[in-house]
Amino acid sequence: MSSGGRTHARGFGRGLPAVLAAGALLAAGCSADAAAEKDSSRPERSAPPARTETPTPSSTPTPTPTPTPSLDAVVTEITDAQWARMVAAGLWRKECPDVRDQLRRVEMNYLGFDGEVHRGVLVVNQDVTAGVIRVFTRLFEAGFPIRRMVPMEEYDGDLNASLADDNTSAFNCRRAEQINAPFKESPHANGRAIDINPFENPWKDLRTKKWSPSGKYAARTPGKGKILEGGLVWKAFTDEGWIWQDIKVADYMHFDTGYPSEPYKGPDANRTASSSPVPRGSASGGATPAG
Repeated sequence: MSSGGRTHARGFGRGLPAVLAAGALLAAGCSADAAAEKDSSRPERSAPPARTETPTPSSTPTPTPTPTPSLDAVVTEITDAQWARMVAAGLWRKECPDVRDQLRRVEMNYLGFDGEVHRGVLVVNQDVTAGVIRVFTRLFEAGFPIRRMVPMEEYDGDLNASLADDNTSAFNCRRAEQINAPFKESPHANGRAIDINPFENPWKDLRTKKWSPSGKYAARTPGKGKILEGGLVWKAFTDEGWIWQDIKVADYMHFDTGYPSEPYKGPDANRTASSSPVPRGSASGGATPAG
């Protein structure tokens, strides 16, 4: 019994160093791996810091002031193309004044009844262009509304259509069947007359004895787009030497520089009694339709 026990104890003693040695190797291996992981020659990589963008100051642009609308008038000669349209529409015929080279196209802004700025055109004689621009500048800056402003060829020369459309117009050697003074003497046929807002400022048609294009606003009471004696439009034109109505019957839309139409010298021209406009129709004893 005892001999067998010593043998077991002796065997255990001999095996212990081997076990301890193996354990030491394992421990050394783990330590080496750990040391390798924490080797000072290979520092641990840390996550890069989160990039913080430096906000760029928002540069608010300085607002550009909206330019104040102006008349912005442009005066040009009548092109061959426009003259061809005018002749085709019957605005000029052989019996009309020879004013082809005297006419000018005045393109300008105007304030509409809708409160918006629109672009319009008047065809007038070159000798009144400066005064026309001054007049319509005053109207524009004062906010006087104009319904429409297009040349008469847009209506094929039909005056009644233009009046019914409340169109402001100037040059027109009117047809014999329409209201007209004798062709060569007519201010409209010479480009020295303007009709403004016909619907708000009608005339009394001598043939029908009715208001044209309508009598709705025949009463000369204040109203949008209306012309009153002593008012804004009246003053703007009369300050330039133009005449309101210039006829024995009511013709509230109409201004001209005198009848019979002659070269215009402006508001400072000396006006003698003999050169003063004669009321149309006075020679025949009856009023002549507006020209």
